[in-house]
This record gives sequence, C-alpha cells and structure tokens, in this order.
Amino acid sequence: MTATADELLLPVPDEDGAPFWEYAARGELRIQACASCGRLRFPPRPCCPHCRSFDSEWRPMSGRGRIWSYVRPHPPLLPAYAAQAPYNVILVELADAPGIRLAGNLVATADAPLDSVDPGRLRIGAKVQVAFTEVGGMAVPRWLLERS
Repeated sequence: MTATADELLLPVPDEDGAPFWEYAARGELRIQACASCGRLRFPPRPCCPHCRSFDSEWRPMSGRGRIWSYVRPHPPLLPAYAAQAPYNVILVELADAPGIRLAGNLVATADAPLDSVDPGRLRIGAKVQVAFTEVGGMAVPRWLLERS
C-alpha cells in the first residue's frame, strides 16, 4: 500500500520558514541568519534572539553535517509509515553551523524508502550529506552517509 500525501507528515511552511522551503525546492540548503549580528538561527523566526534585530538573510550551507542523535520509532506514529517501520529519524548538526540541528531521515539514496539504511550503520558522529527529494509536492531534506 502506498501512502498518499494526505497521510504523510509534511512540513507546513509559515511566513518565516517559507524561504527555507523555497531554497529546498531548488536543491539548496540555506539557514536564516541575522543581517545585523550575523548569528545563524533555526528554526526561522522574525526577530534575532541575540540582538533583537528584524533584519535577516538566508545563507547557503555546504549540506554536510554529523549525526547528533537518532531514534528508530516502532511502531510508527502514523499509519502511512507502517510499511517502512522500523525506520530512523536523525538529528543532524551542520558542519558549517555548529549548534544548528535539522531533523530528517538517513537513507541510502535521496528517493529510497525510510528503512533503506541498515540500522547497524547508524551512529552518533557519522558524517552525512544532505539530499533533497519530493514528498507530497514538497522538496524535503534527507541525509546520506558520506563516503569515508
């Protein structure tokens, strides 16, 4: 059984985060930064928590990072994911933005199923690279193990 877009857990872009998803649709990973003090912030928000400026810009990232944490949910929280359970959900700390962490899935290829990576390959500190795939009409980031 194939899940429909209505059954999947999809991002719901808001005004502050919309640029993140627009860049993702182009295959770019960008993170919001304060245009006044230069500090990066994620998730996106209208005001810098450090200097209180409302000026922001979107900086390109290399897309490289390390697995900071992970879980393997089973059973899945949503029925649409049952066929792929157990699967992984990882938290990635970006290499060029320490302290910025993005959630996603570690997969064998960008379009592979969520259960496509052997659980034995999951480890804290493993180097990963972002890859984008279309899910329910949106480009979402997923993560691939870097070749050592």
